[in-house]
Amino acid sequence: MASEARDNIGLLNQSTQKTASDVRLRGLILVVGILSSLGLLYWQVQSTALLIAFAALTLTTAAVVYFLRPQASVVDEESALVADWAVTRLVADQSEIGLAITDRAGRLVCANELFIKWFNGPAIPPQLPLQDGGNELLATAGRDAWRDGRGYAEGLKRGVAEYNAKVIRAGQGDEYLLWQFKPQHRNDVLDDTIRMVGGATGRALSEAGVLATVIGGEGRIRASNQGFALRATGREDANISGRNFINFLRSDDKGTIFFERDGRHGTPVRLFHIPLDRSQEKGPALILLIDDDGGMVERGKALEQVESMLSLLPLGLALTDRDGRFLFFNNAFAKVAGVREEEKPLYPGDLMIRDDKSAVADAVRRYASGPSLSGDLAVRLRSGGEDPVALGIAGIRGLGDAAVLLSIKDNSEETKLKSQVAQATKMQAVGQLAGGVAHDFNNILTAIIGHCDLMLLRHAPGDSDYDDIQQVKNNSNRAAGLTRQLLAFSRQQTLRPQILQLPDVVADVSNLLKRLLDDSIELEVKHGRNLGLVRADPGQLEQVIINLGVNARDAIGSSGAKGGKISITTQAVAASDVRALKSDILPVGDYTALFVTDTGKGIAPELIGKIFEPFFTTKEVGKGTGLGLSTVYGIVKQSGGYIFADSKPGEGATFSIYLPVHTMSDQETAQSVEPLKAVAKKELWGSGHILLVEDEDMVRAVAERALTRQGYTVVTASDGEEGLQQLEALAEGEEIFDMIVSDVVMPNMDGPAMAKQVREHHPDMPILFMSGYAEEQLRKSIDLDNVAFLPKPFSVAQIAEAVGEILAEHAK
Repeated sequence: MASEARDNIGLLNQSTQKTASDVRLRGLILVVGILSSLGLLYWQVQSTALLIAFAALTLTTAAVVYFLRPQASVVDEESALVADWAVTRLVADQSEIGLAITDRAGRLVCANELFIKWFNGPAIPPQLPLQDGGNELLATAGRDAWRDGRGYAEGLKRGVAEYNAKVIRAGQGDEYLLWQFKPQHRNDVLDDTIRMVGGATGRALSEAGVLATVIGGEGRIRASNQGFALRATGREDANISGRNFINFLRSDDKGTIFFERDGRHGTPVRLFHIPLDRSQEKGPALILLIDDDGGMVERGKALEQVESMLSLLPLGLALTDRDGRFLFFNNAFAKVAGVREEEKPLYPGDLMIRDDKSAVADAVRRYASGPSLSGDLAVRLRSGGEDPVALGIAGIRGLGDAAVLLSIKDNSEETKLKSQVAQATKMQAVGQLAGGVAHDFNNILTAIIGHCDLMLLRHAPGDSDYDDIQQVKNNSNRAAGLTRQLLAFSRQQTLRPQILQLPDVVADVSNLLKRLLDDSIELEVKHGRNLGLVRADPGQLEQVIINLGVNARDAIGSSGAKGGKISITTQAVAASDVRALKSDILPVGDYTALFVTDTGKGIAPELIGKIFEPFFTTKEVGKGTGLGLSTVYGIVKQSGGYIFADSKPGEGATFSIYLPVHTMSDQETAQSVEPLKAVAKKELWGSGHILLVEDEDMVRAVAERALTRQGYTVVTASDGEEGLQQLEALAEGEEIFDMIVSDVVMPNMDGPAMAKQVREHHPDMPILFMSGYAEEQLRKSIDLDNVAFLPKPFSVAQIAEAVGEILAEHAK
């Protein structure tokens, strides 16, 4: 193409020179004609005056022609130029590479259709829409071409396409650059095979009597040669792409393959299956078929080959005869079915429980006779417990005595996964129930604790009623602890997470744990190296360790053994270690793990799936609430971690907790080195105008009395709509509330909806939300800034303290 462009430019210059020569020749002929005309005129008229007049007219005409000559030449020259570039582009459009021509000034002179298509219009090299510095490579190639005559640039990326470029200096005066762009083609075996079968190679195969087709992994035809199309449909030009390959073939009871169109007396064919991607179990393939002249493989030898092939496959496969007796089964089948090495079962039914034997025998006999069909049968293995497995049954023909192919899949992992999913679903449902109960219970406890505080303000220690009231409050606080455990299990507890090292938490709690253990139980603590930071609530992590330690103590005590050992171990778990575990639940990543192991009697297999459920306990009545492990489960899950229990009866139990490693941001790093500031004692008394919005009458009454006693002016409302009315009524009197204290979940209009409307007219209004749900859960639904949170149940002092802090902060 470069030589063609150079030749075109040379032809342009030659055409221009020829045009100038033609003009000079015509001028010479005109002068000779004028002189001849003057001589003839003088010979005829013999008049000097007339001769002079004619000569003047002729010279004037010649002058006009002379002065007009350069302009006409330029027009002809430009016309020749335009015509020549049009021809050049017409030739360039026939090329399979992108072409462009630029001049010395860097202007685009010509470009073919491929270049325009690839680069979205007549862009000028090296100003193309390329990625990863492609234009810098092109600019270097252009400079090399101006200097050396040629330049090259490879790996020019545009989207998913990639190009190589060659730049050539061209033209008679070397005043142009020819840019050639070729796409890089990646080797695609499937595409290459499709082009081969559908092209000249496919025609050559057809002429040689070889029928060829390419199928995808789903079994549909991608391409075929004329010979296959003719045998399959009766027409060489038939379009059968996208149709199911197997629909064109059939087999008889001897396993011989025929084309469906040939009917019962067609010529048999031999089929060769060539996979194009061996990494896929059902990938694309090239199918070659040739007519079989009758030299079929002996049936006995064919059966031996089939058995050799089945023995290598990881699937559980077996062959039976027409009476249902085993002819062969591979190792995978024996392993799944629980066949011992010395055992030689006679029938498949021998491997099933008593109730399923007759069903299997009937199915095998049914598939052994009649057409070749396949199906599944749910059966229970004698070694597999009550969980059914799928037994695949298929009738086969042409393999001698073999009449039925059985397949069985080891679905123990699938069953385990289903059990885990069911357990997780059940735990989620129980958690939602527990969270709802705890929320309602927190409202009741808020009223009880609040009234106890108000009564204690009217009684001094030593009064007859003081101790009774204090006892009611203490028991209410115990009940509040139970609700916190329920909220922890349902992952609705308010946490105060910090960036910390897990060994520090273990060290802080190990001394307390030692006092909770018997003298005969040894506590061993080991820490791994290079442990990553975790983000969790240290107080809640301490509760996790104490609960697991107390459970381990009780397990050792109930085993009847004298003494025992509890081991607490921290360990770094890298992503590669997690990958090696092949867990369906634990995502791949870096973790800091905590392992608590005991030497107790272990956990029974039928109980290990229930131990994290609330109120489930194996202890005697009155010796446990059943909330210890459920609390542990909720805290770990709410902290973003994972917990597993492993145990064998009589060999103790191990609880494994995996907390994800936390990467500290720059802000967290700066905060971690700030010195702790002394906390001053909170002042509970204050003044201000407060709007209290709460739908529970008992909670609203306690909060109103608590704030009023501390000096605040309180206006109450039972829901968000009434709260907005109170706000508007006060605003009309040119007065405004200092802050709003509101519940979150309320009928009609909830707290967040009311707060959003308040912020539209009063953007600086401080708001304190109080709720029995977790702050983290509510933050997702409260899309507001500068709001505070007070968890229920709270005391009189706590609500007064929270309000005082917010008003003091707002006054700054």
